[in-house]
Amino acid sequence: MSEAKSAVTQVQPAAPKLGRLVVIGLGLIGGSFAKGLRERGLCREVIGVDLDPESRRLAVELGVVDRCEVDLAAACQGADIIQLAVPILAMEKLLTELAKLDLGTTVLTDVGSAKGNVVRAARLAFTGKSVRFVPGHPIAGSEQSGVEASNAQLFRRHKVILTPCEQSDDAALALVDALWRELGADVEHMEVEHHDQVLAATSHLPHLLAFTLVDSLAKRSENLEIFRYAAGGFRDFTRIAGSDPVMWHDIFLANREAVLRTLDVFRDDLDALRDAVDAGDGHQLLGVFTRARVAREHFGKILARRAYVDAMHSNDLVFLANPGGKLSGRIRVPGDKSISHRSIMLGSLAEGTTHVEGFLEGEDALATLQAFRDMGVVIEGPHHGRVTIHGVGLNGLKAPAGPLYMGNSGTSMRLLSGLLAAQPFDTTLTGDASLSKRPMNRVAKPLREMGAVIETAPEGRPPLMIKGGQRLTGMDYEMPMASAQVKSCLLLAGLYAAGRTSVTEPAPTRDHTERMLRGFGYPVTVDGSTASVESGHKLTATHIEVPADISSAAFFLVAGSIAEDSELVLEHVGINPTRTGVIDILKLMGGDITLENQREVGGETVADIRVRSAKLKGIDIPEDLVPLAIDEFPVLFVAASVAEGRTVLRGAEELRVKESDRIQVMADGLIALGVKAEPTPDGIIIEGGSIGGGEVWAHGDHRIAMSFSVASLRATAPIRIHDCANVATSFPNFLALSAQVGIRVAEEGKA
Repeated sequence: MSEAKSAVTQVQPAAPKLGRLVVIGLGLIGGSFAKGLRERGLCREVIGVDLDPESRRLAVELGVVDRCEVDLAAACQGADIIQLAVPILAMEKLLTELAKLDLGTTVLTDVGSAKGNVVRAARLAFTGKSVRFVPGHPIAGSEQSGVEASNAQLFRRHKVILTPCEQSDDAALALVDALWRELGADVEHMEVEHHDQVLAATSHLPHLLAFTLVDSLAKRSENLEIFRYAAGGFRDFTRIAGSDPVMWHDIFLANREAVLRTLDVFRDDLDALRDAVDAGDGHQLLGVFTRARVAREHFGKILARRAYVDAMHSNDLVFLANPGGKLSGRIRVPGDKSISHRSIMLGSLAEGTTHVEGFLEGEDALATLQAFRDMGVVIEGPHHGRVTIHGVGLNGLKAPAGPLYMGNSGTSMRLLSGLLAAQPFDTTLTGDASLSKRPMNRVAKPLREMGAVIETAPEGRPPLMIKGGQRLTGMDYEMPMASAQVKSCLLLAGLYAAGRTSVTEPAPTRDHTERMLRGFGYPVTVDGSTASVESGHKLTATHIEVPADISSAAFFLVAGSIAEDSELVLEHVGINPTRTGVIDILKLMGGDITLENQREVGGETVADIRVRSAKLKGIDIPEDLVPLAIDEFPVLFVAASVAEGRTVLRGAEELRVKESDRIQVMADGLIALGVKAEPTPDGIIIEGGSIGGGEVWAHGDHRIAMSFSVASLRATAPIRIHDCANVATSFPNFLALSAQVGIRVAEEGKA
């Protein structure tokens, strides 16, 4: 497809007023196309052409078309657009007949589910002649068929794929695109060959398998018993075997090359599965079944995230937070996200089977889990926080079939880049629109100094293209900015690098990677602010119990501090000394927070945290605490907004390159709620007082959405918080726990 034609994909022209529309073939698809455009008044006249007299009669009687013609030439004379909706193997003959007519500037389009043969037929029929042809394929249908089933709403919220060819000029493409959009369709443009291969895999192969399975079982002597005891799964899978045999006969012949390629790949996979069953290879079977179980959900998330970002305002998830409320009770927030990420990474690279409890089943950690599944690691779960990882060893990862999708998780992308820089295969790391704006040079640059070959998008943004087969060399790296993600990335690369890899940080950051490496039996040296590893050792499987995430607990620590007459206990929270900045800052502000039942679990210190209402005062936040509370500042800004006096934050420029520019986004929201907040290049100045109500935008940032939810406890009116869908990335049950303890926030429109 040319650049000009590709650009048209983004254009949504205004609905044209057409003269004559001709639809050849008055079945379900052709009839619905005609009826939909006729009802919208977009065409002066809609004419139907069909070989069946009864279909012609019904089409007029049911208002599908204005009139019908038997003669093709008479129908097409003066037509603005002709829709070819005949069976796919009848297309060649129809195109030959149309080529005999003087079509002038008429635009032809079709609805066939295989495009290569149609494009070839058009090219052959119109050799030496001018034609404007836009091939198309609506992915829609119904249990019913025939013109009597015509439905003007059939294509609403269904995909229509247009496959422009050399006979598709830009104006013709824009016209056909606009007509389908008028019918409510989601229109995409795709190259002809790519369309046929995709449809061979997603539609044609499943139909072929369903037809074949039912036919195979029906021929067996015990066929009656087989069908008598068939359960719902069998009925669901074989339902499509009830499709029109003639239509599918035509489709398979028309798209046979793509179908054969897909069938060959599937046959290889089926042979491998048979060999596994024959050999009693449970590990191979478990790998296939665990990957398959989550595949639909995983790819659905990728597509849903893209749709959410591309159409944010039409898919806006709004939280409505009502003022007031006091907190009480005992709760356990979800597992620590940082530890959940690392448990999957190191468990996958360990030798043996690692069992994880308390795993955070949020989208960020699940992105890491899926990445290792894509690289051949067999992972069971998660189920109620339990995950079983069948490690492959440091050198056991396999090349993924395509890019590894990190969703919204910067941790996944940065840490994985270190591991992947030394693998023998190439990899590409991608993410959603938010992650694609975040800087990755902070890991790419030092990795390149170690010998990695990494390409990024402009300004060091994702995607990251990492070339395999590189020999890494250890180095001493002094980080210009404190970042646990950069430190961890380089230490993980150091597991493969020749010699010693040392990372020195300018201020303490979370040390989960160092602790967990030791937990897996890998030696790590920590000397002051420098952490070091050497290659040549191995990771040994272990048991990991993930403590509750202090970053998630932070929302309730602030909530319990600012809501009047409140007392709340947060159970089993990780209080790693590199993560407790939020507690230290709240205590400096006058918070009433105590640690109870302190203990050590799997190398991490945990405690139950009791928080009571307190009269907070503004402070100058010590810069040495900034790296220890970097993720918790959005909700700490809420605490500062109700504190007495001024709170000043400096040295936190990293907040500007998180999921959003958290300094600016929080300042904008607080100002909208009547708080005096002044953003600075590396922090913010907040004058404490009161919080009003109003509308704020989270900009797809989960921590912003949850922080403004907490602000409602001291608000004077309701707060509507837009763009909250990403709360699922780190805290899937935030709303439920909030309601349990007394915060009055819920999805708008729901109790």
